[in-house]
This record gives sequence, C-alpha cells and structure tokens, in this order.
Amino acid sequence: MMSSAVSGERVTIYDVAEAARVSTATASKALNDTGRISIETRDRIKRVARELGFRPNSLARSLTRKRSFSVGLLTNDTYGRFTLPLMAGISEGLIDHGVSVFLCAIGDNPDLARIHVDAMLDKQVDGIIATGKRIDKPLPVDLTKLSVPVVYALTAGPADSITLVPDDRQGAGEAVRHLLAQGRRRIAHVTGPSEFDVVHERALACAQTLAEAGASTDMGTLFGSWSEHWGHQAVEALWSGAERPDGIFCGNDQIARGVVDALRERGVSVPGDVSVVGFDNWEIVAKETRPPLTTVDMNLKELGRQAGLALVRLVNGETVEKGIWRLPCSLIVRSS
Repeated sequence: MMSSAVSGERVTIYDVAEAARVSTATASKALNDTGRISIETRDRIKRVARELGFRPNSLARSLTRKRSFSVGLLTNDTYGRFTLPLMAGISEGLIDHGVSVFLCAIGDNPDLARIHVDAMLDKQVDGIIATGKRIDKPLPVDLTKLSVPVVYALTAGPADSITLVPDDRQGAGEAVRHLLAQGRRRIAHVTGPSEFDVVHERALACAQTLAEAGASTDMGTLFGSWSEHWGHQAVEALWSGAERPDGIFCGNDQIARGVVDALRERGVSVPGDVSVVGFDNWEIVAKETRPPLTTVDMNLKELGRQAGLALVRLVNGETVEKGIWRLPCSLIVRSS
C-alpha cells in the first residue's frame, strides 16, 4: 500500500498527480471521468487516489467538469500589495482540483485591460475575478457583458454583481475599542486622502465608537496621504495643540509607522505615553516597526478564498446572493 499524506493534512489533487506521475489536469480528468485518457491511466490514478485517502472537493469537482480548470484574476494593483494575498486565498480555495489562476496586471490602462480580458476569454477561463487598489473605483474595463461570470473583490462592481470587501467599519471599531480598553481617553484618528471611501468608513466608525464610549474622547480626524511622512506631519500638528492625544488610530500601517517614529523623536514612549494602532497588517511594515504595530488585518487571503468559491458557484449555475459581501477584519495585537 502507498503511504498517505502527513497526518492531519488533507490530501490534494497535487499529491495524487505527483504520486501517479501525471499532471494535475490529467489527474482531475481521471477522477472526474472526463477528457481523453486511457482506461489504464484512469484506473491507475483512481487507485493511487484511494490509497492516498484523497477526498475531492465537490465544488471544485463540478467546476472541473464544466470547463477549463482555470480562472482569470484581473488587477490594477501594480505592486501586488492587496492582490498577492488575495490570489493566495483564491488558489487555496480552488486547490483540490488543480484549478489554475492567471494573473493579469493592467494598471489604469483601458487598452491593456481589454487585451488581457480578450486573452483570458481566448484561453476559455471559467470566470474572472476583478480586483484593485480601492473599493470605490472600478477597473478601466467593462466586464458586464462577458460570456463568463465575474466576481469583484476590493474594487467597485456593478450593483447587480457580487462584490467582496473587508468590513472597514467593523475593523476600525475594533481598533478604537482596543485603545479604549488600554485606558486611552484622548484619541485622534490620522488617516489617508479624504476622497477614498474607506477613509470615510473608518473615520465614521472611529467617531461612532468613541461616542458610544460615553466620554468626550474624540480629538478629531486628520486627513493626509498614505505615507510615513504624513505620520510625522500629523504628530507635529497634534503636538502643537494644548491637548495632546494618548491614543492614535491610523488609517494604514505606513502612517502608523511614521507616527511611532515621530513620537520616539519627541521622547514620547509608545505605548507608555501613547498607544498606536494601524490598519492593514502589512507585515513587512507592522512587524518591523519598533515597537511592532498592533493593527487591523483585512483578512485578504480569506476574502480571496471566498471570492474563488463564489465564482465556482456561479460557474456551476448555482444561485448566489448579489450585492456587497462585507467580510470581518481581525485585530492583531502586538506591542504598540
């Protein structure tokens, strides 16, 4: 008998393909009784799957029966800050049957976007996931009349589409409640450009949470850029007033890092004198800040996984609730 996968780990289609010495596409065809492969190969792959203890994922199985084992991921997030964790989640959600994800970066170029969409359709992708840098701005291409289903994540979709976004209000509320739980009573909000919807969502949640605390703790909101430099400038502005905050909730981790550095330069202890909370849980920033940042994680990997599974259901012809899906954020407590 062939040994099974490591105890506690689910056997995937990749494990079956590797053990049977075939491609994942061939393994998928054999296990789903589709495609042109010999009876001997099909039987051998099924035998290997049984010996490994492979249990197929029903959603992915029905997807592979339907079309081409591939989905397209379209993004204008050039740096991959949001797209890469999202893509990891999509891949994880579709892994059991070797469904591939094709990533196409389009910037803000409508001509390039159209070329990539046409290329995806030429490859007969089962569907497309559209994602971007901000939830209030659509990609520079119309995806409403395509022959395949489309799911939107972190970018604006049509009213009758499925759009997945983090629950920014819930995440911001968690951040402010954490500051209050630390005994902070003079809380300022330092955030990004006022034209972003997420900026207003987080600022509104901050103000509401402070109001619900039943105390006069709101030192207002300062709008600026998504940068460490703005964090420095914000501290300078806050420390020029008569009353100074003992808690600062920042709109992203880069701003928070600038705030922490600026406070250190002034001899202000973090978190002794001032507690700081960021947003995004961008680990290369949050973990390397001194002290490491307490911050809000948007759970982009899980958001990607849910987007992938939603697309599978659409491909399968299932009824899926349209509209905006808000997925919860998580507070990651570190030392700031």
